[in-house]
Amino acid sequence: MVLVTGGTGLVGSRLLFDLVSADAPVKALYRTESKKDYVAKIFEYYSNNAQMLFDKIIWVKGDILTIPSLENAFKDVTHVYHAAALISFDPNDFELLKKVNVEGTANIVNMALSCHVKKLCYVSTIGTIGTNFSGKMVDEKTEWTDVYANVYARSKYDAEMEVWRAFHEGLPVVIVNPGVILGTGFWKSGSGKFFDTANKEYSYCPPGRTGFVAVTDVCAIMIQLMNAVCTGERFILVAKNISYKEILTLISTAINKKSPKKVLKIWQLRILTVLDSLTSLFTNSQRKITKITVYGLQNPKKYDASKIEKELNYTFEEVATTVKFCAEQFRKEHS
Repeated sequence: MVLVTGGTGLVGSRLLFDLVSADAPVKALYRTESKKDYVAKIFEYYSNNAQMLFDKIIWVKGDILTIPSLENAFKDVTHVYHAAALISFDPNDFELLKKVNVEGTANIVNMALSCHVKKLCYVSTIGTIGTNFSGKMVDEKTEWTDVYANVYARSKYDAEMEVWRAFHEGLPVVIVNPGVILGTGFWKSGSGKFFDTANKEYSYCPPGRTGFVAVTDVCAIMIQLMNAVCTGERFILVAKNISYKEILTLISTAINKKSPKKVLKIWQLRILTVLDSLTSLFTNSQRKITKITVYGLQNPKKYDASKIEKELNYTFEEVATTVKFCAEQFRKEHS
């Protein structure tokens, strides 16, 4: 029996689809009934038998912060995909991020140890990959520093430490560090915001670049790693390192919108940081851009994903192909 946490999110929903399509017995942890509707919607993107596949999932109501619900979820489980997380880059959310991402992960790995789970796959982020100040590509061995890390990355790094702790206590584990994950259905969060932004036809876009990867690749690799003999390893999952201007241009073209022509200057971003801080202060809204955000845009990394390509002899889907598929779904829902 397989357990998926975060099954109602972008990665979890596609992962559930892949698992039940392969006839794997699957449990999925969820908190609210309405979130399950997102999963059913995702299934419809990929199959004409969506309802039949969706009905194969054994849903378990629970929370990674509530031990009794986890005890129920872990019954008869042999493999765990831990994809549940809180995503926020607002410094004001740091304590909550630590509670959900670090304490929640500690609960998951402790349960996995006590239930003698055969293997666990943890979904982290490229934010926990170190920084190479020489400007060269970074990989899984690049030294980590939290000096210029945002609060989300810091919480995920500490969560990785919980996974490594469990590994040294005898739990077979693998960690994946995906770049920005491109997928369908979640247009108001994560990479979906790129499509929402492109739809508004802004003239400006942020500077810098990062790594992008298809959700289909992320899930396929996770399943292959769980079926492989490797353990105690982490893998960067990035199909391509591209600029924000390039990704927004690809998306804009795919949804028949005007692409951005100008890149914001760093001094403009610093002004926006101050305005965003004031807006957050007076409206109690989440921060959208911070000094750390600006630093990251000013000093972008290039990620080396050759380790996973060699480990699994894997070829990533082209980013343009991923964007085209996502854009088709976006246009249908925003006609």
